[in-house]
Formats: sequence, structure tokens, C-alpha cells
Amino acid sequence: MKQIVTGIVAHVDAGKTTLSEALLYQTGALRKLGRVDKGNAFLDPDALEKKRGITIFSHQANLQYQDLKLTLLDTPGHVDFASQTEQVLSVLDYAILVVSATDGVQGYTRTLWHLLEHYQVPIFIFVNKMDAVGVDRQKVLADLQKNLANGCVDFESDNFQEDVSMVDDDVLEQFLDNGELVDSTIQRLIKHRQVFPVFFGSALKMEGIEEFLQGIQRFSTKEDYPTEFGAKVFKISHDDNERLTWVKVTGGVLENKAVLYHDQKANQLRIYDGSKFALNQNLSAGEVCAITGLTDTYPGLGLGKQADSEKPTIQPVLNFALDPKKNDIHQCLEALRQLEDEDPQLHVQWLSHLQEIRIQVMGQVQLEIIQQLLLDRFSLDVNFGEGNILYKETITKPIEAVGHFEPLRHYSEVHLLLEPGPVGSGLQFASNCSLDVLASNWQHQVLSNLQSKEHLGVLIGAPITDMKITLIGGKASNVHSVGGDFKEATWRAVRQGLMELRNNGSQLLEPWYQFRLEVPQDQVGHAMNDIQQMNGTFETPEMIDGSDLTIISGTAPVKTMQGYSQSVNSYTHGLGNLECVVMGYQACHNAKEVIESRDYDPVSDLENTPDSVFCAHGAGYPVSWNEVPQMAHVPFLIEIIIGIFFASRI
Repeated sequence: MKQIVTGIVAHVDAGKTTLSEALLYQTGALRKLGRVDKGNAFLDPDALEKKRGITIFSHQANLQYQDLKLTLLDTPGHVDFASQTEQVLSVLDYAILVVSATDGVQGYTRTLWHLLEHYQVPIFIFVNKMDAVGVDRQKVLADLQKNLANGCVDFESDNFQEDVSMVDDDVLEQFLDNGELVDSTIQRLIKHRQVFPVFFGSALKMEGIEEFLQGIQRFSTKEDYPTEFGAKVFKISHDDNERLTWVKVTGGVLENKAVLYHDQKANQLRIYDGSKFALNQNLSAGEVCAITGLTDTYPGLGLGKQADSEKPTIQPVLNFALDPKKNDIHQCLEALRQLEDEDPQLHVQWLSHLQEIRIQVMGQVQLEIIQQLLLDRFSLDVNFGEGNILYKETITKPIEAVGHFEPLRHYSEVHLLLEPGPVGSGLQFASNCSLDVLASNWQHQVLSNLQSKEHLGVLIGAPITDMKITLIGGKASNVHSVGGDFKEATWRAVRQGLMELRNNGSQLLEPWYQFRLEVPQDQVGHAMNDIQQMNGTFETPEMIDGSDLTIISGTAPVKTMQGYSQSVNSYTHGLGNLECVVMGYQACHNAKEVIESRDYDPVSDLENTPDSVFCAHGAGYPVSWNEVPQMAHVPFLIEIIIGIFFASRI
């Protein structure tokens, strides 16, 4: 059997769960078709999912078609749960992207496409709702090719092999010589993400399902796995007070009762199918299961020979304080910690000095779901206050930064080059320091300490992003230096460099939406004026063929566009529609106002001090950040470094 793990992803309401039902029914895994609108869908078993009519949690189902053994991982479709969808992507062999024929490529569809590209997941596309009136197959295909990739090919057309051959010169030559392509060539192009097979149908009416299954069976390939055991954690959930660690086995065999993490054993290996499960004594590479008995695992963790996953790209942009009402605040904290265990991106914070709990979310729908989960699962009726934007900071030019830590019988000095990084790159760390200057053990200490802390900016104390930090120099003492000294010097160096750039070289960032607004033609002026008032930008409005509606696409700050959907609904009398997807962080539209309102004093933030400690007359004494460069023991390299920086950009 060919074992394949695939995830079904889509913009909300594209028919993702309906397609899952159809695939299961077509292969005999289901005897009766369920429906989302009737609350009996096989892969929406949670009561909250039935009530909302949307997928909130990822679920597993299993089916078999000819020699294909397919594990289906259904994922949430709403943009607010994108972080949970991203957790699943790292374990997929292939993805099934569902696109609605009536709506085409939407904002969140593009977000999913970029995520799949980031994780290098091959994609099969199913265009759903082809039975709708007025749908044009060629227009839909053209939309996919324009907004996703030229390699989107209609695999149901008579000349699909010719279309496939056009993506690669060598393959085209092969096709011209032989008049056809062998399946292995097409499989390779799909696996390498040069070709994306497109199939058409209606999941609700079971149209095109058999052809789609045939396409996956014929053009997917079995993975080659190493013989040594490895597994990747992609999800944590709780079932009847049992903690479940969901993994995909990526090498060797997973044995029941095996010691997997922190001396903890796998008590049970459960293979779920919807809400039911079967117990197995072992699993081979390529299979998915939920493990009981592990308490410290988390999404992205690698077990055995499997490396940990990189940090998720989807990050929350809103911060809310919890109002416990009449509930015990510590009971609320314990419940939220369990939800954070399932979704680490909640970033639950306990502010003991305020006796306050804060969480981070993507949007209002996710907040409502959390509120309902607290009530249903923990009997906690709570509210949340007004949301705040999660700002970030970056730099706009390079600087050499220095930190010195020399209390009595301690010594360390660290020189770092701080450089602006590409938008969306986060924080990157490197070393460009000779071992003759600083031994490898000290360099390792510096790099480890750079990665162990969330570095805060000096404008409002927001996290730093889009910056590269390179170790370029330093000094240790053969007698007095210990590892903790380099932690102090490293962290102080980062802050010292940021302080040097505070007034000319630091930038406040805020999250921005990419939006798609549909309004009646007579409300276009109203909408355009609103967008300008919200400090947004937009493209030339486009009328929808055969409709009185006009589409306005553009970008705007999350801060100003929050809650705008209610306004759209009001002034269009329910005819308008607003779709927003977080596109990332850009320059803050009202940075001066935000900085002044926060009134952040970086020098008084003692946990993130930019000052250094020097030694004289047998005692350590503090030195202000702006005086450190003149007192540093290692000469500055900034003139040389800056010359190289600008020369590389000419």
C-alpha cells in the first residue's frame, strides 16, 4: 500500500469539510453522507463546530482507494485559526487545496498558498461548486494561474500532458519526441511543485470525486523514510481529561511503551478516525497517531532523530485582557494554560502585579471561540476587554553594538553588528568573529543567549523583528570569565545598539490587513472615503460581471480597520462583505502618537538594561549606554563593517 498523509485546506465556506465527507463516502469509509449545515459532518465532531458550522480543530480520517492508503487531516478554514492549520502543514506529504468556483482565489487562499510554498508541500487542487449557475471553467482556471501559479493544469482536459510539458524545457523535449509523458515524470513535477493538478466538481453532489481520487492515486508517490526512529509533533489536544500528543512518524517504527521524551513513555498509540480511535502496538514511518502519557510535548517538537520545526510564520496581532467576572482568576489561568497547551500562539500572560491575564489572538472569531470553550469545557463564564494591537519594532540602518560585564571576578565584552533584515524575516543570528579573537565556546555562549531571549525595542518596549544580529568581536578573561558573563554582555549589547538608533534608525511597526471589500455601486464613494480615513490604500475598483457589486482591494492597518465589517453591513444594508487577512507588519501609521502614549523609558527597564558594568579599584560600577563605546576594551569595527554593508548594496 502507498501511505500518504494529506491535509485539506481552504478559505472558509469553500467546501473543504464537504469534500472530506465526499471522499470518505466514495471510498466506503462512510455509509452516509454528513453535512456541515445539518451538524452531522464526520470531521466536525466537536459540539462547538456543529453549532458554528465551521471547522475549528484539525481532525483525522482514514480511507483506502485501490492501492492508496490515505490519511486525511481536515483543518480549520477561518483565518483566525490559521496558526492551527500551519501546525498541520509541516507533516503533510501532499495538500488538497479546495477553491470555490463561485468565489475564486480569495485572500486567505493566497495566504494558504504561501504557507504551503514555505513548507514546500505539493498540492492537488479541487475546484468545488462547479454546479453553480454561471460558472465558467476556463475563467476559474485562468484565475488559478494568474493568482496562484502558472503550473496549475487542468488534469481532466484531453491535452493535459501537453500543458504539463510546458513548465519544463527538458520535459517539453521529451513530450515532443515521444508524443506523451510517462507518469513518473508527471509525479516528479508535482512533487517538486512545478505542476499543480486541478480537478473540478461538486462535493455536495458527489460530482468529480472519483476522478479526483484517481488523480491522487495515480500521480502521488510514496515517501522514502530513514530506518532510524523519528516523529514530529503537530498537535496537542485533550480528550476526556487525557492529554494527546499527535505525531507523524518520520522514520523507523514507533513502538507502544517506548520512552519518547523526558523519560516519558507512550502509554497508548491511538489511530483516530473522526471521534473514534483504535489502539495499535506500533506504527511505521508515514503513519499518524495520537499518543497518551506525554506531558511536556508541544507542536513542532521533533522526537528521536527528527529535528524540531522552525517557528510558525503565523503570529497573533491582537492582545486582550480577561475579565473573570465572578470566577477565581487562578482557575481561569489554569484553564487558559490548557488551551495554550493546545495552541501555543495564545501566549497566555499572567501579570502578577496587576492580577491580570492577557492572551494573544488573531481576531474576534477566535476570541469568541475561546470564550465559549472556557464556558463549555471549564464552566467559566468570562468576558474580554477591548483588544490592543501587538506592535513590533525594527531598525532601518546598521550599527555596531557593545556590551561589557565586569563586576569583581567576572569579565566579558561582546560586539555585535545589528542590521535591518528583509520584511517578515524575524530575527536572524550569525557569527563573523575569528576564533583568535573569541574562542568557540564563548561564541557559542553569545549565539545561544541571543536566541534564548525575546529582545525588546527601545521605542515602546515591543518585540524586535526583521533584524540580523552578527557577532563580530569580543573579549574574555582566562581567569574570570564564565558563561553567565556572556549572557549579560550579549543582552546589554543588543539594547545598547538599539539605544544608539533610538532617535534616528528605529521604526515602530504595526500589523496590516490585506482586504477585499464588496459594496453596491452606489456605496463605492462611501467605502473609498472610509478606507482613506483608516489610512489604507486601495487599487482601482472593479465591477463584478452581472452584478451591482464592486470590489475594492487594498491594505490598511489592523488598528483602524478593526470592527469595520459591522459598519459595512450597516451602510450597505447587509449587501456588502469585507474579507481581511493579516499580511504582516509594516511601518506604523501613527507611530509618534503611539510612542508618546506609551511613554516607555528604556533605561528604567532594568530587566532589559542597555547599560554596562566596568571594574575599577576592585569593584564594579555601572556605565551609561552612551559612554560604553568610549570605554570598550575591544576597538570598534564599525567603519569597516558599514563600508562592507553599503558596498554590498551598490
